[in-house]
Amino acid sequence: MKAIFKLSLFLFALLTFGGKSLSLTDYQIKRICKMEKSESICINNLLMKKSKLQKGNPIEIPVKPYKR
Repeated sequence: MKAIFKLSLFLFALLTFGGKSLSLTDYQIKRICKMEKSESICINNLLMKKSKLQKGNPIEIPVKPYKR
């Protein structure tokens, strides 16, 4: 019984959230790029990545190491 419940819950979550991709709003992009040296290049890069993500194309996300 638990297995059926878990499977149905998993399928419900998969069908509900599977087709949606969350991207940044224009306000969030501008707020993030305020801290960068070249603000216009940062905005253009993020807007391009946003459009690729909305079209369903994969994007590359850089990982920055944590500095103490």
